[in-house]
Amino acid sequence: MGPSAIRYADLAARIAELGHEVVDRGNVETAVAEATSVGDERARFLPQIKATCERISRLVSSAVRDEFVPVVLGGDHSVVLGTLAGLREVHGAGGAIWIDAHGDLNSPETSPPGNVHGMVLAAALGLAGEQFREPGWGLPALDPGRTALIGVRALDEGERTLLGKLDAMVFTMSDVDRLGVERAVRKALAHVAGPGFVHVSLDMDALDPDVAPGVGTPVRGGLSYREAHLTLELVAESGLASSLDVVEVNPILDRENETGELAVELITSALGARIL
Repeated sequence: MGPSAIRYADLAARIAELGHEVVDRGNVETAVAEATSVGDERARFLPQIKATCERISRLVSSAVRDEFVPVVLGGDHSVVLGTLAGLREVHGAGGAIWIDAHGDLNSPETSPPGNVHGMVLAAALGLAGEQFREPGWGLPALDPGRTALIGVRALDEGERTLLGKLDAMVFTMSDVDRLGVERAVRKALAHVAGPGFVHVSLDMDALDPDVAPGVGTPVRGGLSYREAHLTLELVAESGLASSLDVVEVNPILDRENETGELAVELITSALGARIL
């Protein structure tokens, strides 16, 4: 329902107002969780997620070859595995800015609930274990030296341990408070710049729940409305981003589609919308 909520908030029309051609390639078929076996409790629904992400990968690689900017909507943050696999197929390994309250750096061995959406960055870096390494899966897709996290404020112990070993740049919300969002984002952009692709992954729970209530795993103390907009405005200004995903919109938990509407606003900021 997340992608539908974002579309309902006039996404296509708002992007078209910026002068862009918009092609909506529709929903990607996926299993219904309530009617599907969980499978391995350490990596819940992983086979079904892989099948969905393979479909996403084909759509993304096709869009890139057609010289479009892929904008992938979720739903669950697991969709980014398909996005990154599609980008890697065309460009090889690239960089990413990960705007999220969480690190998403767990593995089946370290994740307390076994949710794959909490493992996706580790998987994209090739660090989530054997279950994410089968041939043709398109991973790893990211260079650890070109990965930056912004807005982090909820990490599991295994994620802290892994971050201590990675050449990734991390800006917790405490760092954002001390440095200011502009300086943090500019440093992150400089860190991820390079050949291939630069992907921006925006989890709506990076924002404070007061402004983005419709998310599955809210954490207090997130980015404000203006900090989030400035973050995406700086991304657009840099000209570095070649693709974008906006995920974790849950209309059931939202207030009058407030989070879906904010997602549209932030997408347009990332694509060049300005006040003047």
